[in-house]
Amino acid sequence: MISRVWGWLAVAVLASGLAGCKSKTATHEGAASEAKARPQVPVVPLDPATLGTISGTIHFSGKAPERLKIDMSQDPVCAMTGGDNYAEQYVVKDGKLANVYLYVKNGPPAAMTQPATDTVPVVLDQIGCKYVPHVIAVMAGEPVEFKNSDATMHNIHTMPDVAGNPAFDVSQAANGGPDSKMFSAPETMMPVRCNNHPWMNAFINVSATPYFAVSDADGKFTIKGLPPGTYTLAAVHEKLGEQTMTVTVAPQKTSKADFTYSMK
Repeated sequence: MISRVWGWLAVAVLASGLAGCKSKTATHEGAASEAKARPQVPVVPLDPATLGTISGTIHFSGKAPERLKIDMSQDPVCAMTGGDNYAEQYVVKDGKLANVYLYVKNGPPAAMTQPATDTVPVVLDQIGCKYVPHVIAVMAGEPVEFKNSDATMHNIHTMPDVAGNPAFDVSQAANGGPDSKMFSAPETMMPVRCNNHPWMNAFINVSATPYFAVSDADGKFTIKGLPPGTYTLAAVHEKLGEQTMTVTVAPQKTSKADFTYSMK
């Protein structure tokens, strides 16, 4: 059995790697500049009879890295109640990749000027001494609600790269919260960390439009309610970066959009 010391060293290495996986990339800066550059066009009412859907699967080619089991003995509550906890950088099931953020990067004006359509807050909870879900997405100007469902104190520390998104550091008591924060600028893979538990990490994505999704445990995603036209669809993974493809959406049709990632 690996000693607690070696287990903690493994967690420290993991935490260090996670902290270093996010930099001020052209992707983030481009998303913000694109949003600022868009002209202020009046919102175009949408006819439900003309709307379409994009649906697809995120594939992973080759052997996925082994998920490291995390030693949570630093906090007795986490150790006793958290169960088995594994790193979530590469969550692959049957060759399908979870936790990939999909968003419309460019498209018809009718799509790019639409306001938010979902009034239910996006929730990032702390369960079993990890953030759940690992990757979330929200439209710019909509709040994220942070909760702590654990019987130990946690911390929420966001580290945005884009001006207009708040960097904040909030502690939450056991079974505490919720705290709500709003993000006003488009950004991909904004890190969230817990200062109390260095293995805890998550990512917030902020979309300029209401057209976005996160791939599920089977690598699948669906984006509904799209006006007909040609789109640039982007897929972003926290470690493997961004891919794009052109997708044409027809009224009352579902367009296929599959992405494939592999280790670089």
